[in-house]
Amino acid sequence: MEPEALRRVHEVLVACFGPQDWWPAESAFEIMVGAILTQNTAWTNVERALMRLQARIPLSAEAILRLDSDELADALRPSGYFNVKSQRLRSFCEAYLQAGGLSGLDRLPTPALRAWLLGLKGVGPETADDILLYAFERPVFIVDAYTRRIFSRLGLLAGKEPYERIRDAFERALGPDVPLLKEYHALIVQQGKAVCRSRPACDRCALWQTCAAAADSLDPSSAG
Repeated sequence: MEPEALRRVHEVLVACFGPQDWWPAESAFEIMVGAILTQNTAWTNVERALMRLQARIPLSAEAILRLDSDELADALRPSGYFNVKSQRLRSFCEAYLQAGGLSGLDRLPTPALRAWLLGLKGVGPETADDILLYAFERPVFIVDAYTRRIFSRLGLLAGKEPYERIRDAFERALGPDVPLLKEYHALIVQQGKAVCRSRPACDRCALWQTCAAAADSLDPSSAG
């Protein structure tokens, strides 16, 4: 993965969409909760679930564990799979407190903290890296479906590489620049949602000149 190519993509996306200033949350703990709830759902649904939860309790691990299980599941209903997510959130809160909360976990080096997160039920690499980057400000790259789609269409990925290989390639190319890694991920999500969708809107894409998929799509000779 060539650093120059990745940085050019970043520059084009910033010029197109502007700074994204992610993650939308008021605390590191809220980021962690949001990362757990956003699995298999849209962020707008997570926001609704968080609002319902915060209307009932302060957003803390202790308060979540004190909340009745059925009431917690009901609060999380908009996020989908709410019974499973309520169980996973409770398990996370228990482990979080046992580990010493934010300060205890923040003392761990990044590999150990990532291993701790991946050891929790229901926390996969993408969720772990969401938490590492946005809650703990660790220099990791988040690989999501948008990353695979956009960069495979650009010809910079094959698309089927293992998660860790893609993550490592981006981190080597971009370096341990937390603000850049945050902004890049947010821009990728914006590009994936607004333009490079399952059916791409290539005529509105700022990257079309360097995208083989867009060239094929926009080439009149390829029609019919």
